[in-house]
Amino acid sequence: MRRFQHLLIASSLTLLALVGANTAIATEVQDLVRIRGQGESVIVGLGLVLGLPGTGDSGKDLSLARPLSEMLKNGGNAVGSLKELSSSKSAALVSVTCTIKASGVLVDDCVDVTVSVINSASSLRGGRLFLCPLTGPRAGSEVFAFAEGAVDVEDPATPTTGRVRGGARMVKTTRESAFGGDTLDLILKPEFAGIRAAQQVASSIDVQYQTDPNARHSSIAQVIDDRAIRVTIPEAERPQRAAFIADVLATPVNVALLGLPAQVVCNQRSGAIIVTGDVEISPGIITHKDLVLTTTVPAPVPTALDPLITRSRWVAVSTDKGAPASQNAKLMDLLTAFKQLDVPVPEQITILQMLSKSGRLRASLIVD
Repeated sequence: MRRFQHLLIASSLTLLALVGANTAIATEVQDLVRIRGQGESVIVGLGLVLGLPGTGDSGKDLSLARPLSEMLKNGGNAVGSLKELSSSKSAALVSVTCTIKASGVLVDDCVDVTVSVINSASSLRGGRLFLCPLTGPRAGSEVFAFAEGAVDVEDPATPTTGRVRGGARMVKTTRESAFGGDTLDLILKPEFAGIRAAQQVASSIDVQYQTDPNARHSSIAQVIDDRAIRVTIPEAERPQRAAFIADVLATPVNVALLGLPAQVVCNQRSGAIIVTGDVEISPGIITHKDLVLTTTVPAPVPTALDPLITRSRWVAVSTDKGAPASQNAKLMDLLTAFKQLDVPVPEQITILQMLSKSGRLRASLIVD
């Protein structure tokens, strides 16, 4: 049975040399795509976090008292009246969400869940999620999992949200089979979308397939649009679809040939700014509120008591000395300006957004 193997055949030595030359900057098809029909999904539920050290909801709130009373009743310890729970501060009503990865999950797989306070609880630290069902987001949806476990508050600044690691145990499979048809649709992830990228992925799959001397087709991958590539499974491979698809997904792709645009990715929560490629901006002047840029120029005889100081509230963003006037400045010039003006990261992101809106940032700006 044929597999997508690197075959050392004299007629294909040149082709293999080219493939080998690109390996250093290659990734695999599976890192760039997902299979159509396989996407992330979310299951949800309402639950109770118990064992809180006085930081839970007030028992006077009926939205907590009712489910807490029902839980006690199911456990054989029914309360006579909801007023009996009025002094409770050790429980909190929470929303429970669980994100299922694109490849899906099987019965008995365990997945992390996130819990968030609904009412007045001030902290979930030290609590434990009581067993609760998780269903699809639509009313009347079936149960996909049950969640339970200790709550880990990851961000001390937000103690009303936490994570239960491996807290959801699946009772229903969410993984759709991609092995039933004669074709396979590969969907490029949004960040890799583009006709050129789709063509390069399709071409890489065809080149890898053609390294086999038993290949009966010149092409098995067809570009549908800027995100979709359809792979036709050869008749000889259909008895072993799973192995064939695994080979397709493992096909190396030269990322440098995808023609991806330069990007500036900003994460507001972490304060990180990631730049891909040699991003350019049009020359300009950046001012920032009332901050003053202070430059100290040492006197001819440098002393700590007698420096020469110049002050300004602006800094130029331009090209290097001697560069053509029409040449764009680099984003590094702007980042240097930010550093000189001591601009906080949130305001750096705001300035980048303004530059993008004005058309002066030569890159795609993504703010998470």
